[in-house]
Amino acid sequence: VPAATWRDVQIVFICSPGNPTGAVTPLNEFKQLIALADEHDFIIASDECYSELYLDEAAPPPGLLQACAELGRDDYRRCVVFHSLSKRSNLPGLRSGFVAGDAALLTPFKRYRTYHGCAMSLPLQHASIAAWQDEQHVRANRNAYREKFSAVTDVLAPVMDFPAPQASFYLWPAVPGGDDIALTQRLFAEQHVSVLPGSLMGRTGENGVNPGAGRLRLALVAELAPTLEAAQRIRHLVERG
Repeated sequence: VPAATWRDVQIVFICSPGNPTGAVTPLNEFKQLIALADEHDFIIASDECYSELYLDEAAPPPGLLQACAELGRDDYRRCVVFHSLSKRSNLPGLRSGFVAGDAALLTPFKRYRTYHGCAMSLPLQHASIAAWQDEQHVRANRNAYREKFSAVTDVLAPVMDFPAPQASFYLWPAVPGGDDIALTQRLFAEQHVSVLPGSLMGRTGENGVNPGAGRLRLALVAELAPTLEAAQRIRHLVERG
């Protein structure tokens, strides 16, 4: 990216593991981004809410603060990360999360949060404490997603092409014929399956290309049996053409 482009940047938002592809940012890329932030004086805000849902138990995704630690940046300068119970614990309704990183950035953020946020009720705070302190259910959650990924991949791989995710709970298949809107509508009308068309997750760039067009986002968040049935219905419609 040309240096002139970076001069106008104030903040860079990243998401790793990513939604919808499940891709993970390598540690060296975090370090390169930190170097750019130092050079051009911008903030890095890293959404890492999927960081505890990964397929290889021996290889958890790296994070921005991990990169800071390896660089000896004990003050985490210019870096903040966001985490949530929504994904790791399947508790999106609690709206429980945390922000960590550069204290100089968190001080005004906490003041902003005081005036524009909403305090959690005491019962939800206690539920959050229990969830944050327990790792056993998170490991069970990862195992459940691995089982669903394996089962759905066996069903869909013969008829749809998609990258193997490293983390998160999504598949990102290419649509045969390329019309993601039309296939989404047909899946709902004919098979009673709800998916998200990829073209609604992106914008058309200066090159005239929408990076999400021609793909579907499949969220494997239901139990195994209905998730597998949904995959079979998708395959049935794709094979029927």
